[in-house]
Amino acid sequence: MKSTQNKFLPISKEDLKERGIDELDFIIVTGDSYVDHPSFGTAIIGRVLESEGFTVGIIPQPDWTKVDDFKKLGKPKYAFLVNSGNIDSMVNHYTAAKKKRHDDLYSPGGEGNHRPDRAVIVYCNRVREAFKNIPIIIGGVEASLRRFAHYDYWEDKVRRSILIDSKADLLSYGMGEKSIVQIANLLKYGADVSSINSVNGTVYITKDVSTLDNFVELPSFEEVASDKLKYAESFRLEAREQDAISGKTLVQKHGDRYIVQNPPAMPLTEEEMDMVYKLPFTRTYHPIYEKYGGIPALKEVKFSITSHRGCFGACSFCAITFHQGRIIQHRSQNSVIEEAKLLTSDKDFKGYIHDVGGPTANFRHSSCELQKKRGVCKDRQCLFPTPCKNLKVDHSEYLSLLRKLRELPKIKKVFIRSGIRYDYLIYDKDSTFFKELCKYHVSGQLKVAPEHISDRVLKQMGKPGKEVYNKFVKKYFDINKSLNMKQYLVPYMISSHPGSDLNAAIDLAVYIKEMGYMPEQVQDFYPTPGSLSTTMYYTGINPLTGEKVYTPKKQHEKNMQRALLQFSKPENYNLVKEALIKANRQDLIGRGPKCLIPEFAPRIKKKTSNKFKSKNKNDFIKNKKF
Repeated sequence: MKSTQNKFLPISKEDLKERGIDELDFIIVTGDSYVDHPSFGTAIIGRVLESEGFTVGIIPQPDWTKVDDFKKLGKPKYAFLVNSGNIDSMVNHYTAAKKKRHDDLYSPGGEGNHRPDRAVIVYCNRVREAFKNIPIIIGGVEASLRRFAHYDYWEDKVRRSILIDSKADLLSYGMGEKSIVQIANLLKYGADVSSINSVNGTVYITKDVSTLDNFVELPSFEEVASDKLKYAESFRLEAREQDAISGKTLVQKHGDRYIVQNPPAMPLTEEEMDMVYKLPFTRTYHPIYEKYGGIPALKEVKFSITSHRGCFGACSFCAITFHQGRIIQHRSQNSVIEEAKLLTSDKDFKGYIHDVGGPTANFRHSSCELQKKRGVCKDRQCLFPTPCKNLKVDHSEYLSLLRKLRELPKIKKVFIRSGIRYDYLIYDKDSTFFKELCKYHVSGQLKVAPEHISDRVLKQMGKPGKEVYNKFVKKYFDINKSLNMKQYLVPYMISSHPGSDLNAAIDLAVYIKEMGYMPEQVQDFYPTPGSLSTTMYYTGINPLTGEKVYTPKKQHEKNMQRALLQFSKPENYNLVKEALIKANRQDLIGRGPKCLIPEFAPRIKKKTSNKFKSKNKNDFIKNKKF
């Protein structure tokens, strides 16, 4: 067989012929375009299997309206691997207001509509139509976060596990490298897919759980679909067992069958992480997309480096706990430095590394030493409501890495654009990292996510109180002043999160007024599968505390809360005024220094249209399939 070093994985019969492959071992079907870069899950899983000696092909963004595309690489020897892409297909298609998006950063030229709603289910159905008796294994974010019965925001109801609805044979959750290699080898040595029920990081279906021991049974699908208290209880039990060391097997009955989740796969070691990121990625999109302008999502990550995975921040609205986990998995400094050197050799490199980080950039090591042996705490968070006494607050290793990167030839600047956890930064008694962050790693603006300032909302978000953020802000500007640098903060806020009523939104608007800077980024809370906040949104209960939580659900109230956070925009005037009157806060209407809006609406200038404006390039490629 010809070498595949630095070649794309095959996507056509011609590719197979060129490589001398008569039959592929695995075929990956994905909702994304094919980008062979380590920020894309399909590329990682494909390269990991290839490194284990398996042949792998990819069918990116197939035409799901018929079966032809699913047959184009033939029938794989072992299995189809199906994912929706880097993003849940429903999130990819719809805004938090359930409005259809028109673009897709993971598609050619950024054009939308190249994948179906609920892509995993649709793709699996087509695979079954193409090949009746082939094993199907689902994975990625969409499958991972829908592995149990889950609330579906778009249908406003509880849906069954995606493993049942897709009719797949097995589900790999989390990042998947370890589990997919074990599954592949079991299939290689003759195991029937129906017998693969002991691989950690997987979910399977069975009718008999009598052979299981030491498991936790969740309320059934029928119970959680009809009783919100049961749904909240189920989430609490699920959340307690999402740890590779201490987690137990979870079982949830669906009719006469059971969904069985084995404990999470063990985190990758430093050596294993280094091996994954050293695989021969071409680090770009497939050439078939060149004529459409490429794949926009690559631009965001092409000159960024993933230094670690996992997050012990455990924000309520984030599902990383259920996907990557709370234990940090990091690469060695040498591995990161070697990748940085590789980036400098790219013809498009301008001297700037855009990011070195992960889900939270300044979490490069485990939160404490105890969890390495006994796993993460089931009923205690590392940072919330106050820092755990065992929390290890230390930026020295991360700082050491950044210093080495700054010294590399051809590198002008190393930015940090993935999230900085500001409370963890403030808890560090050594200010060296904070000072060097401001001096070397900020591009004039540092993006930071306080999310809200109302303590009752922050409590439900799992975030620290307002005073912690205020302390961070003061120190940030004090450091910049001492450095004689004029840099700004770009705060990211969430409106309509569980716990936020109109009064809380108004409090945040007043804070923004005092801040003197209207945030450019405001996001309505988006109830996506797998998060604590989504459970609160659906049930009205915080499942971890049992307390009732007010949640804005009507779109008009959501619109008012969002408008309040950008109160100075003329187009928001009527909504802001309505909200202030409804909350009896007319004191904020007028010309006083604390007022949010004037008594009368400002005039809105009409935009002049240009009938000679050139057509968008997407108009020319609409409805094409790739």
